[in-house]
Order: sequence, then structure tokens, then C-alpha cells
Amino acid sequence: MAGEPQDDCLFCKIVAGHVPATVVRETDTTVAFRDINPQAPTHVLVIPKAHYEDAAALAAGAPQLAADVLRETRAVADEEKLDSYRIVFNTGPGAGQTVWHAHAHVLGGRGLQWPPG
Repeated sequence: MAGEPQDDCLFCKIVAGHVPATVVRETDTTVAFRDINPQAPTHVLVIPKAHYEDAAALAAGAPQLAADVLRETRAVADEEKLDSYRIVFNTGPGAGQTVWHAHAHVLGGRGLQWPPG
């Protein structure tokens, strides 16, 4: 069920404290932690504590929680002293989503070209 922890979800396990992560911020509704395969000098994931499969499901099912995730991307960028940064939501396997729990990538610390990928 949307919003409920999933036993087979890596990010739900991080939220529960069963899998270690380098947490940089935590609120009542979100957790932000360093990506284990960084694609930029700063690469932090911001996830909702509640389980939603992807950004589209999060936006449809819990728009306030989606706003919390976006608000935390800014807080991460501020704490990391990024004057410019990119926020990426991968939705679906063709876009590169590999963990089926909504998450925003905060990337910065180097020039980011367009188009990405």
C-alpha cells in the first residue's frame, strides 16, 4: 500500500535504520543521505520517509510530502554551500530509476552540462 514501508525496499530499510547511510539531514518526513555512487562532488539523495514508488506516485498520493522533499533539496544545497545545483527525479527504468522508492538527487559542486546523460 502506498505510504507504507516495504520489506524489500532499500530506502525503507535506511529510514528504519536497518541499513547504514551517511545521513546529512533528517526531518519528520524526509531523510537526506549521500549517494554511494556519486555522480558529482555533491550527490545527496532526499527521500520521503513514507514509501511511494516514484516521483509521480508521490506527487499524486501525497503532494505535501512531495513539497517537503523539494524543500529539503534546497536545505541540502544550502548546507553543502552550493550556489547552483541540479535536482533530478528518475521515474521508471528507462530514466535510470533503480530503487523503487521516490527520491530526489541533489547534484552540484561542478559544472553540469545539458542535456544530461
